[in-house]
Amino acid sequence: MTDPPTAELGARIRAARLAQGLTQDQLARAVGVTRSAVAQWETGRAGQVGGNLARIARFLGTSAAYLLTGEPEAGGPPLPLLGDEMALLRAYRDCTPDDRALLVRTAVRLARLSSTPEPPHPSLRDKTDN
Repeated sequence: MTDPPTAELGARIRAARLAQGLTQDQLARAVGVTRSAVAQWETGRAGQVGGNLARIARFLGTSAAYLLTGEPEAGGPPLPLLGDEMALLRAYRDCTPDDRALLVRTAVRLARLSSTPEPPHPSLRDKTDN
């Protein structure tokens, strides 16, 4: 088995930690390492993350598989929210009920648009299409 890219693993550890509202120091104490070790994991300079992965995942309320691959386990805990997702949720909660409904409709439309192939730009179309 090959080692996971440490930058991606570190980013997932950081996102999961922040989603739980934890500091690096709190995670470090829970896992039994220094805050510096957590900082190194999160910046992709993972030294001994492998031996601590199960404890990290358990404390962060996620799975080791998610931290390694980014893929959620079937029936597993929900994925931690990313920074932009948390910002959207905070903004949504500050809205009026009418504005919330508008945001949901807009998000649904945007999701549909992003899943539909975009037509070619007019300048890239074959001239015979005109």
